[in-house]
Amino acid sequence: MSGRLRIAVQKKGRLADESFAMLKKCGLKFSVRGDGLLARVKNLPIDLLLVRDDDIPNFVANGASDIGLVGENVFAEEKLTASIAGVEIIRRLGFSRCNLCLAADENGPIQTLKDLNDRKIATSYPGILTAYLKNNNIDAQCTEMKGAVELAPRINIADAICDLVSSGATLEANGLRAFETILESEAVLIKSSADLGREKQDIYDRLLSRIDGVIRSQGSKYIMLNAPRSQIAAISKILPGSDAPTIIPLGTDDDLVAMQAVCTEAVFWETLEALKENGARSILVLPIEKMMS
Repeated sequence: MSGRLRIAVQKKGRLADESFAMLKKCGLKFSVRGDGLLARVKNLPIDLLLVRDDDIPNFVANGASDIGLVGENVFAEEKLTASIAGVEIIRRLGFSRCNLCLAADENGPIQTLKDLNDRKIATSYPGILTAYLKNNNIDAQCTEMKGAVELAPRINIADAICDLVSSGATLEANGLRAFETILESEAVLIKSSADLGREKQDIYDRLLSRIDGVIRSQGSKYIMLNAPRSQIAAISKILPGSDAPTIIPLGTDDDLVAMQAVCTEAVFWETLEALKENGARSILVLPIEKMMS
């Protein structure tokens, strides 16, 4: 394995599924089977180490893995509680987004951050929470829990909780309301400052270039439309996040052209309506899987 780049990835769960999907968009061919701890990439000298999410920062720090894909919330917590040093976030990957929030009984006495003074807060993220409370001059007691944090107020373990929130459905089901966001988290690529050596560095650079291409394609769209030549300037201004569009004459009609553009910002229905109002027709919007500049 000495010449193969090692990537630590969460073994199971939403972040694992989305990490595997991103790597496959990067062209990596591999299969994950059962409870295996290693997945070998078939078409590049890369191995995936399939581990617990909270082990990933330490694996990268001690050299067991060259890079890692992990939730920013886990990385931040491990840096504070496990003294992870020499490891940095290289890329924010744009998936597995969630917020680490403070929450309490929606009809209770705790409605703001200041209301937490002299209270107990249950959390699976004591490092992040303690640092946040200290920075905001809040004197509260942290009670660490490994799971089912949302039950803490109901069973009188704590007055409030600090937990991850995606849709908010779990909080609502337990009569809780989020009132403060501590951390906005997403999947990140982490790497230590240790030298990879020329062989692994070449593999890493190649993979990073592909990851950048996948990130740039997220939310990007390819737009094709027909329009009067007199409206080219007006339509070009409407196309979101686009370079100068490609203009192609249409047949023998000198007044009509086809316009094609890559839009790196969101394309909403309002965008299409504005294009139509300015003379565009036969508008086609296509997703982009990969981009390379």
